[in-house]
Amino acid sequence: MPPPRRREKALRHRLAELRGPEIPAKALDARALAALAANPGCRRRAILDGAGVNKAALASALGSPSVFGQSQFAFVRGNAFEAKVKADGGTELLRLAHEKLDRAAEPPAGALVPDLTAQGPQGRTARTELALREAAEAPGTWTLLDHPMLALDVAGSPAFLEPDAVVVHPDGSWTVVEIKSFPMLDGAADPAKVGAAARQAAVYVLALEQVAARLDPAPRVRHRVLLVCPKDFSNLPTASAVDVRKQRAVTARQLTRLTRIEEIADALPEGTCFSPELPAELLTEAVESVPATYAPECLSACELAFHCRDRSRAAGAVTSLGRPVRAELGGLTTVEDVLAAARGEAGDPDDPAVAALRRAAALRAEALATTTAPEVAPCP
Repeated sequence: MPPPRRREKALRHRLAELRGPEIPAKALDARALAALAANPGCRRRAILDGAGVNKAALASALGSPSVFGQSQFAFVRGNAFEAKVKADGGTELLRLAHEKLDRAAEPPAGALVPDLTAQGPQGRTARTELALREAAEAPGTWTLLDHPMLALDVAGSPAFLEPDAVVVHPDGSWTVVEIKSFPMLDGAADPAKVGAAARQAAVYVLALEQVAARLDPAPRVRHRVLLVCPKDFSNLPTASAVDVRKQRAVTARQLTRLTRIEEIADALPEGTCFSPELPAELLTEAVESVPATYAPECLSACELAFHCRDRSRAAGAVTSLGRPVRAELGGLTTVEDVLAAARGEAGDPDDPAVAALRRAAALRAEALATTTAPEVAPCP
């Protein structure tokens, strides 16, 4: 077996070949890493993200352009809300952190807000780590890091991540802050949006844990993050503590799998390339050589979702109906198999899914047979 450095070099060379000659790798951000955790079984996304392929350009070249992304209006509104939350040295933000996460600590008065400006992402990462180290060595005070830069190793290369904020508590522990522009109505927000924010925050927690591991003693990285949103229909900030332990564990497992993407790459046909500059026929063949695990949730998380949805529907895959439906149907993987089982033409009668389908079909037939058209009174 070749030494680790040689293996990493060979993997980087292989991924560059998959990406296309002279095409720069698209850097992974927290949203992309969180999307991996949302659909950990998709080998197609794993290899494309690992190779740094620009999936938006790839989707356009395949004839299924992506509309995935944030609108300009939402972007401007989000920036305005974030500026309001962080005004006056983050006074309101720190008040919410104290209220929701650390009531036992002294109220945040005169908190430190270190300057994190530096040259390039590597410089900002080093400056952030220095600020965290200095805050850990000065307990008893609140510290707010505004847009720190963190690095997370992904498939042998650093992914630079920029959380909205990180709060250092008086006891030296660290908390990730996510600021979103969707409203929190009566203390609760849209569960789907909260879940997406939690997955994104879990990526930052993992990156912070790597920083903490380099310090002695290692500060505690809190697994309850602070989610800040507008209150009801106003522009006033409110917050909720969100436990991201589950999302962190899933993301860590997926990143471990991503560091072994050479297994996926080795299974591809020789000469496979995902360059958007290739002819559509060759590009489609290359993309289809990697199995995908499509689900409707992909529409809000992946640029290739429309392409994968069309292929899933064409194949009659039940995953296009959603993961809950797929889970209930057991070994029935296509709509044709489901209909055949319901009609009694195929399937094992002892299979609970097949039995439930046949019972449902019988009840439907019985209901249709007993339904009569309502009598219509003659016109006077």
